[in-house]
Amino acid sequence: MTNFEWRILTQPCACISSVAMPGGIAPSVLLLVEGRGICMMSTAWRDKQEHHLINFIGAFLAANLYRLNFLSISPDFIFNNGGLSVAFIFETSWDCGNAAAVFSRVNALKRQFKNLYVVVSVPTVEQIESFNQSYFKYGMELGSPTFVSVNDPEMGFEMMLKIAHARGVCKQQDISSTMRNEREQAVQCMDAYVRVLTSIPGIDDHDANMLAQAIGSIEAIAKASESSILENTDLSRDKAETIVRFFRDPQFYLSPKIN
Repeated sequence: MTNFEWRILTQPCACISSVAMPGGIAPSVLLLVEGRGICMMSTAWRDKQEHHLINFIGAFLAANLYRLNFLSISPDFIFNNGGLSVAFIFETSWDCGNAAAVFSRVNALKRQFKNLYVVVSVPTVEQIESFNQSYFKYGMELGSPTFVSVNDPEMGFEMMLKIAHARGVCKQQDISSTMRNEREQAVQCMDAYVRVLTSIPGIDDHDANMLAQAIGSIEAIAKASESSILENTDLSRDKAETIVRFFRDPQFYLSPKIN
């Protein structure tokens, strides 16, 4: 299929929503909301496929707000979604005579890509049996990588997009969880900071926040001079003097105080 001009349709195909997901949600509906990823297709893989399949893939990606790039890459597809790259080997029609080459390629790519899936179209009972026999014959380890069998190439590509999307969402949730934990820790640290400074007689929450912004850490405040505090904050001279005495005058910070 060389010397062929590939033209990707941009209108959704009628079959995009024909495969239902759990709960009766079509994949196009699920992915349209949170899509916007990148799909990289191997030019070598593309040139072996029927024109209608490439059109289906282009339309399905466009409907789900994914950008399609044709590149010279070792897997058949790489999806980038949510900052995570997921690679795929996509066998659109299982051929038992090509099993050795397929599994050799799988073994090579799983050493290169942490997130690798193999999608295989096995529409007939004979192909399913042949694939299962080959899987164990060539010593594949369950889940390393994960194999996904489908009835036809269109279903296979939909499955690939769902997998990539789900992995991207999980990645984003991990990032969000980490950021949330960091924010909580920052709030806790600030609360402790304010409690320390407001333990100084006459210093309130406003003063503590002003010192945090203008001077910095408690260590920096302890080293700051009275003139530095007055120049960089709106604290009164009495408060600046109290802060300096609190950190430097033992007779002051060791004496009993009543707030």
